[in-house]
Amino acid sequence: MANDQSANLLASLTLFADLDTPQLEAIDHIFEEVAFAPGERILRQGISGSNFYVIVEGEADIRIDGTEVAVLARGDFFGEMSLLLGEAPTADVAARSMLRCLMLPGPDVRGFLLRYPPVMYRMLGTLAQRLRAANRSHAD
Repeated sequence: MANDQSANLLASLTLFADLDTPQLEAIDHIFEEVAFAPGERILRQGISGSNFYVIVEGEADIRIDGTEVAVLARGDFFGEMSLLLGEAPTADVAARSMLRCLMLPGPDVRGFLLRYPPVMYRMLGTLAQRLRAANRSHAD
């Protein structure tokens, strides 16, 4: 993909919206694009998960103990919790439809977030929203 197209794609994703063009072009060289077929499991609850993903196209189901708890779509991300905590994933993540993602290997996530604080701040905001939603659903 040409740099202008890649930078525009990245800029259209909320997680990267605060970055300037040179930063977006640098990120384009850091992330790898990966695709998953409908039904393909990307993370397995309690077993495996070692990368960080940002959805570019498609949807993913999030299941805990077999129960669907969320559907993620374009601009959403997953895999960060197990990486930040150094633990196995707390949910299964599977492609609901053809799923195209940007992927960052787990060992690179810490350095990436420290290098791009605006991305870390947006990620933190999203995690806070998810926690609030989880707390509300448990209160019901």
